[in-house]
Amino acid sequence: MYRNVEKSNTALLDRELIAQIKGIQIRAKHLVNSSFAGEYKSAFKGRGIEFDEVRQYQAGDDIRSIDWNVTARANAPFIKVFRDERELTVIFVVDVSASNRFGSVKKFKNEVSAEITALLAYTALRNNDKVGLVIFSDHVEHYIAPDKGRGHVWRLIRSILTYESNSTKTSLDVPLEFLQKVQKGRSVMFLISDFQDHGKENILKTVSRKHDLIAVSVADPLEIEIPSIGYIELEDSETGEAILINTSSKVVSDYLKHNKRSKKEESDFFNSLGVGYIQVKTDGNYIGEVIKYFRSRDKSGRN
Repeated sequence: MYRNVEKSNTALLDRELIAQIKGIQIRAKHLVNSSFAGEYKSAFKGRGIEFDEVRQYQAGDDIRSIDWNVTARANAPFIKVFRDERELTVIFVVDVSASNRFGSVKKFKNEVSAEITALLAYTALRNNDKVGLVIFSDHVEHYIAPDKGRGHVWRLIRSILTYESNSTKTSLDVPLEFLQKVQKGRSVMFLISDFQDHGKENILKTVSRKHDLIAVSVADPLEIEIPSIGYIELEDSETGEAILINTSSKVVSDYLKHNKRSKKEESDFFNSLGVGYIQVKTDGNYIGEVIKYFRSRDKSGRN
């Protein structure tokens, strides 16, 4: 069972955390300009089209759109105009297991997850879409039902940054199975994790058939490249195991090569299942990677 963050954490947010959340909000609002909002709208065109209005025929209009009843009454050609059914439900499925509380540069992985959520949530809000949140580890920790409003987005960001899970493990299957039960209508789901667990093919296929599923992989540069600086002690945040390693050794070199191959395999895995895929690093330009995905999606014609 998931537990309610609002009830379990009654302590007031300290000034530093409030400043951090406000900083994320300001950056997100600044980035959600007309250009980014346009990219989002092009990538997620809605679930269909609905009737908008009837207007007089203009040169170049498709004659198949002519409304013959109105044309006969007005004694002049009129056409039916349709528009995209724009209102979507966007759900952020965010991993808060121990490995996401790691960062070797300016930001932890969970901070980047919160920033990506804020950016996409404010963009959705601008397009009059609802946004919701599932926080998970090896179980569903917390659920916020889809809704609208700036206060609602604040609640999502705060939950990601302040939630402290006691779990060290990750299971992608659990939140997806949970959403299959509670989210009856079609939605856009952003699955944000470092993907220590890739999940089972069957549940990913099932969810991606009903919903628009996009995996956002968040990695720290130290997980891909370790500088040759002699002996250092590292701790596996998922298991708590500490180990002394020689960064110049062949073992480390082989480990890094394995991680790079794993990221390629991760991308291939999700793509093979028809799941969208975005890869970001905590020291990289995540906004650029998100826009790149939006544009590739728009070109492919996927809705």
